[in-house]
Amino acid sequence: MTDNTSPTLHDVAIVGFGPVGQMLALLLGKAGHDVIVAERWPAPYALPRAVHFDHEIGRIFQAAGVGEDVRAITDPVPDHYEWRNRDGEALVRIDWSGTGPSGWPTANFFCQPELEAVLSKAVEKVPGVAVRRGCEITQLELRDDHVRLGARGADGPGEIRARYVIGADGANSFVRSTMATTVTDLGFFYDWLIVDTLPHERTTWSPMNWQLCDPERPTTIVSGGPGRRRWEFLRLPHESVEELNTPETAWRLLEPWGRTPENTTIERHTVYTFQARWVDRWREGRLLLAGDAAHQMPPFAGQGMCSGMRDAINIAWKLGLVLRRRADAGLLDTYTSERSEHIQHAIGMSMALGQVICVLDPGRAAARDARMIAAGADPQHALPPAPPPVLGDGVLQRAPDGTRAPDVGHLTPQYEVTHRGRTALLDHFTGGGFTVLTDGASPLDALDDTDRAFLSEIGATLVALHDSEAPREGYLDATGGYLPHMREHGHVAAVIRPDFYLFGTATDAKGPRELIGQLRDHLHRPMAFLRTDPHQ
Repeated sequence: MTDNTSPTLHDVAIVGFGPVGQMLALLLGKAGHDVIVAERWPAPYALPRAVHFDHEIGRIFQAAGVGEDVRAITDPVPDHYEWRNRDGEALVRIDWSGTGPSGWPTANFFCQPELEAVLSKAVEKVPGVAVRRGCEITQLELRDDHVRLGARGADGPGEIRARYVIGADGANSFVRSTMATTVTDLGFFYDWLIVDTLPHERTTWSPMNWQLCDPERPTTIVSGGPGRRRWEFLRLPHESVEELNTPETAWRLLEPWGRTPENTTIERHTVYTFQARWVDRWREGRLLLAGDAAHQMPPFAGQGMCSGMRDAINIAWKLGLVLRRRADAGLLDTYTSERSEHIQHAIGMSMALGQVICVLDPGRAAARDARMIAAGADPQHALPPAPPPVLGDGVLQRAPDGTRAPDVGHLTPQYEVTHRGRTALLDHFTGGGFTVLTDGASPLDALDDTDRAFLSEIGATLVALHDSEAPREGYLDATGGYLPHMREHGHVAAVIRPDFYLFGTATDAKGPRELIGQLRDHLHRPMAFLRTDPHQ
């Protein structure tokens, strides 16, 4: 039985307990906030859905304290993501092997029920986080200092009260339906039959993940996580969704790939309509949206769940500061401005890939093949150009003229450092909060007691880097990942945000104080810096 009434005024209510809601609960709960989660379904969904995350999301799992548990249920990609034409010729070959800039494998495949089990188990261990399964939110009322949620479950009606509510409740979000925000829809619609399988034998698939760009039937063949395999088949113009989404059709389409009931079990088959859309305003007062409630995109770049996880960590550090009264509530408006622009990059990239893959005209396909083969299957030349994935305007350093400083807002790398005789990835020492990297200890001498008190209040870690033997309280740049880059660009200090994006850098002895002063001003007067309208 589920009790849907919670008389406590919680810090945060999260609606939805998929991976994004789970990550929000983990990050906010581990930061000491009182969190309640309402999930309409009484039990976790047992079938696969999302299957991929990249190195940046691995770093977010690490920050949430579940990194090693997630590694145990994933297949890192050992080779390339390859696209081939109908004759088997390589059209593009994207290197997904090895370690990415965040210190995690570049690309990782998993089974969503297994991932959700890891995250749910971790949430259960966090004091101050309560999860209500079988609790559907049916009402939402805004009050002066909180939000009242009307709930319905096995025990009848109830209510939840919270200072802030985050809708992580999917593409048909109830929370979003109560907001005045509009949606930008790019009109990109394709139906694909998704077939998740369990092969009976152990097989090495090479390449692990690839696209068949055949105009007769564009097809995706990828890992579904350890021991699983996924096929995706584009619906052709003469087919209906109903005739495509049957077991008989799934087996017929799998047969040319050597998959039969004798050697394979179909775990799930369903038709998805791939779309490209985002909400124009992700925050209205005490309401915020994350994940599919805020955006949807085609899966061709594997960034759907990844984008939701980026939402979660962006919300978590900002809302945490607001709840602790270390920042003005206007800081939450930078969530829309930063993430909306970033998500438009991901959606644009996914659409560009889809427009290359989803070609059904033989003449156009032949021209595409010739162009991409002539480019040597090099993604830099064979694929449409895409802008870098940089945050939109927000909590980012300003130049003297008030404009956004150059090179800020991009994801920073994570390398190994050595501290007190132990060598590990940087975030193992910092905990993933604000990090101040300096070239040696001397740049920190400029900071006064007020600066240091502010950094302590926001949970920042000071990391004085050395390239030879480091003093006990210092850090050795173990792999030479940080200091050569900083020196090449003339940086004596850099501030990294809790979501691992670069806030800003300093280039002289006075720079660190000015940098920390700017960060303090951004948190206390965020709207003075926000040049774009967060409601657009």
